[in-house]
Amino acid sequence: MGVSEEWRNSKYMETLEAELRGLERRRRADPDCTIADLEGTLRHLRIMDGAGWAGRGEVQDTAIAATIAAYERFIAQWKADALD
Repeated sequence: MGVSEEWRNSKYMETLEAELRGLERRRRADPDCTIADLEGTLRHLRIMDGAGWAGRGEVQDTAIAATIAAYERFIAQWKADALD
């Protein structure tokens, strides 16, 4: 793996883990937070990602991809926990 890939993977994992921690804190601290709320945010994140802002750059592309992945993972886990 080249240096270029290393920083990208590092940034992705750092962002993913930070977002997952933040989502977990929000779920615990905000009794009004629902799956639907998070799905709404996820929809907006996907719109932002698809807009591909001119000049956004690799760092922001990597961060938004990781943020979307964190929301997808968190929502899927919450739904799975609700079935148990």
